[in-house]
Amino acid sequence: MENIAKNIGTLYNKAEQYSKTSLELIKLNVIDKSSDVISSLAVIVSLSLILAVFSLFFNIGIALLLGKAFDSYAIGFFIVSGFYLVIAIVVYIFRKSLIKIPIDTIVVAKLMKEKDENYFKQQNNNSN
Repeated sequence: MENIAKNIGTLYNKAEQYSKTSLELIKLNVIDKSSDVISSLAVIVSLSLILAVFSLFFNIGIALLLGKAFDSYAIGFFIVSGFYLVIAIVVYIFRKSLIKIPIDTIVVAKLMKEKDENYFKQQNNNSN
């Protein structure tokens, strides 16, 4: 009877250790995938900011150039802003196919990405 109790105790300890290890693995997977998504978004935000600054100065230059051609800087700025109004309307109409679906696809792909199987096999061999 004492042998059975000892085996049950050992089984309980192993099950507890397995559950703690599984929980730790889940935590590490969440951290890995979250950091992958966050780093990708950080790159996108950084590039967008740089592109926005470039676009700002480029558009001011175009507006001044058009304004000089039409002898009124105000008209140049109205033409450039009208161009962006048309672009905004087009993006709004096609927002699902232009913005939502690609971003959803990128985020889901990052979250569902599996690590290389050889990496896990190598990790298992190193731990044995």
